[in-house]
Amino acid sequence: MATKTAGNENLMGAASYLLGFITGIIFLLVEKESKFVRFHAMQSTILFGGIFIANIALGFVPILGWIAGLLISLGSFVLWIVLMWKAFQGEMYKVPYVGDLAEQQLAKMK
Repeated sequence: MATKTAGNENLMGAASYLLGFITGIIFLLVEKESKFVRFHAMQSTILFGGIFIANIALGFVPILGWIAGLLISLGSFVLWIVLMWKAFQGEMYKVPYVGDLAEQQLAKMK
């Protein structure tokens, strides 16, 4: 899928966060040219995949795990909105640690 305009790239970057790691994986498989879209797709996959796994693990811990899972879910919702907004604005915003990890993984995929 070739991207022609920056507006299209911004929209695709934001859409890579739409359904968390699922759309991240889809955009990683579909987009081969845009470094911007691929970065946001990889960051989405790593970040929200990790949050998904953490929430599953915390679900097995009674009470404290459920409370921690709820707090993580609320924080990830805010982060989800911020990341979609930043990508839509054309900013290559990196979440600490996860953004660097996403760049490293993309470099290995070349």
